[in-house]
Amino acid sequence: MSEHPSAAGSVRRVGNRAPSGQPDPTTHAETGHSRTILLTGSQGRIGTALRRLLPELGWRLRTFDRAVGADVVGELTDAGALDAAMAGVEAVVHLAGQPTEAPWPTIRESNIDGCFELFEAARRAGVRRVVFASSNHAAGFTPRGEGELPPETPPRPDTLYGVSKVFGEALGRYYRDRYGFTVACLRIGTFGDRPRDHRALATWLSPEDCAQLVDRCLRSPELGYAVIWGVSANSERWWSLANPVGYRPSSNAADSQPADPAVLPTDALVGGEFTTPEYGIDQIAAKGERA
Repeated sequence: MSEHPSAAGSVRRVGNRAPSGQPDPTTHAETGHSRTILLTGSQGRIGTALRRLLPELGWRLRTFDRAVGADVVGELTDAGALDAAMAGVEAVVHLAGQPTEAPWPTIRESNIDGCFELFEAARRAGVRRVVFASSNHAAGFTPRGEGELPPETPPRPDTLYGVSKVFGEALGRYYRDRYGFTVACLRIGTFGDRPRDHRALATWLSPEDCAQLVDRCLRSPELGYAVIWGVSANSERWWSLANPVGYRPSSNAADSQPADPAVLPTDALVGGEFTTPEYGIDQIAAKGERA
C-alpha cells in the first residue's frame, strides 16, 4: 500500500511512455495491443518493488501516486486524476491508500472513499480487471488452528485499517457480480526484502514472490473473484497457498535470520501485534494527537 494517504490534490500527466531503463512493452499475441497496466500507490514500498519487477515480466506501467515521480500525480478521491490515469490501460494493480492503522477520518478518505473512486474510474474506463492489495489484517483476529488457514477465511479485522480492507474485498465482490469485473484480493503478509521478526518467518512475502503473484493475477484466464494469501513459501507458513491463478512462490523466510527472533503470544493470531490494545481506536487517536 502506498506510503501516502489520499486527500485532494493536483494532477501531473507524463504520458504513456515506458520509464527510462525499462524494456519496450510487449503485446498480446491475440490482439496486438500493448499490455499497459495502472499501478496505484507506485511510490510506496510495494509499489517501488513492483515498478522494478513487473516490467521484467513484460508489463508496461502507468504509475499513479500523490507523490511526485509518478506518471500521474493525484489523489484517490480526485475522479479527474483517476480518469486520466485509467485511460487506455487494461488492468489495475491497486496499492494506494493509508498503509497502516490511523484515525478513522484518514482510513475513511483513503481506503473507503478512495477505493470506491478507484473502482468507479475503472468502470467508467471499461477496465475490468483489478488486483486489490488487501491485507492479512482483514482477518487479523483469526487464531492459528490445526491445519493451514484457507484464503477464504471469514473476515475478523483487527483494526479500522483491517475493516477498510474487508470493505475493499466486499467492493470487489460487488463489482464482480454486478459489472463482470475480474478481481483478485491479495491478503498481503509481511512484505520486505527479508523477514524482520519471528512472526515474519511465517508471514513474509518477498518482493520477487509478490511480483509473481501480481503477474499471475493479471494473466490468469481462470480468475473470476478470489481472495489469496500474499505469502511466500515459508517453512513456518500456516496460511494456505491454494489459489486459482497458478501462483507458486519460491522464497523461504527460513533462509534469513530475522532481526528480532523473540516469540510473542500474538504470533498465534493472523494480525500479530495489530491485535494488541495499543491498536485500539482511542489509543490510535491519542497517538495522532501527540504526533
